[in-house]
Amino acid sequence: MKPLEHREASAGLLPLLEELAAFGADPEGGVTRLLYTKPWTEAQHYLAGRMRQAGLSARFDRAGNLYGRLEGTDAEAGVILTGSHVDTVARGGKYDGAYGIAAGIAALAYLSRTFGPPKRTLEVVSFCEEEGSRFPVTYWGSGHVCGKQDWAIASAASDPDGITLREAMETAGFGAPEQPDCRRSDLAAYVELHIEQGIVLERGCEQIGIVETIVGQRRYAVTLAGESNHAGTTPMGLRKDALAGAAEMIAALEAMALEQGDPLVATVGRLDAEPNTPNVVAGRVRFTLDIRLDREEALARFCALALARLESIAARRGLAFEAVNWLASSPVPMDASLAALLERASEAAGLSHRRMVSGAGHDAQLMAGLCPSAMLFVPSRGGISHSPDEYTAPAQLEDGVRVLAAALHELAYR
Repeated sequence: MKPLEHREASAGLLPLLEELAAFGADPEGGVTRLLYTKPWTEAQHYLAGRMRQAGLSARFDRAGNLYGRLEGTDAEAGVILTGSHVDTVARGGKYDGAYGIAAGIAALAYLSRTFGPPKRTLEVVSFCEEEGSRFPVTYWGSGHVCGKQDWAIASAASDPDGITLREAMETAGFGAPEQPDCRRSDLAAYVELHIEQGIVLERGCEQIGIVETIVGQRRYAVTLAGESNHAGTTPMGLRKDALAGAAEMIAALEAMALEQGDPLVATVGRLDAEPNTPNVVAGRVRFTLDIRLDREEALARFCALALARLESIAARRGLAFEAVNWLASSPVPMDASLAALLERASEAAGLSHRRMVSGAGHDAQLMAGLCPSAMLFVPSRGGISHSPDEYTAPAQLEDGVRVLAAALHELAYR
């Protein structure tokens, strides 16, 4: 595979990322660009303009997904799609999602001016939503493309201000039945370029990550019910302390995860105690449990063992125990042939690379059910993401675009 020119392939990338970060720029740092808000709407229309400037035809679908299209000469061949999501978490970074969109625009513009029209049509997508930061819904964009989302959810889901998803969508100019359908049946491949959001590449001094599998996830809401009582007059041996029980459980979960080893991770991210008073034994505790692994059977086995361990701790302490599983997603393997293509493109560019697991969820895991899909990572400084401190060096961002452009050239021009 012939390597592509480093600077040429990524021309315009860095200015576009900076300009896009202005939509939803938070006065305290970071970017807040939530689904169907004014910053989101302005960002999508700005991107449509930038796509047209790059020589692409731009269009929106009913959900607000935005596509930039470079028409191919073979109308019967499937479309090659790249891109990512435009929404952010509250006070997030300027690279998560946005990088994949900006990189796609830069890559398609380079391929068009260097090689002319492709055989297969190339498109870059700015998915309307992936994060679930405003409404209790995730993958609202790619989910509609894959037929995994139900429009009925729009009337039921509300944001913290009581605005329904449907109201927000219509205010932003989307959701009308006469608008173009989201569902796609013409895609031959999807390739998503993303920052790693982890520390593996940086620690290994490697330039490119090629994702083999996106992990499966199990999320639980755990409730422990004990007995609130006076902190000074209740003997230690007679307590039903829900917070002490939670502490033992959290320590046990950490020990189990360490014993299982990488890449399994188990996280208690939120804990609420009642009555949360200094001189009262906690009578009720709620905490979240997030477990992730790249192998379905091993994930299910670990979750069963973990829940059994927590239940035994609760029983020994006289605590009522409940664990509600509110999210269960299976591991999603990426397409092996596309991963091999990304590997060849990295080698041709002289970039060090490694095969790896993605511990975070991405649009690619939904797209993999629709067409062959692949993911490409560049390093994240310190592994930090979903933060104003999210950062990837310009040269590393350019490396990713060069590999992406080479892969798209192979898929669409040869």
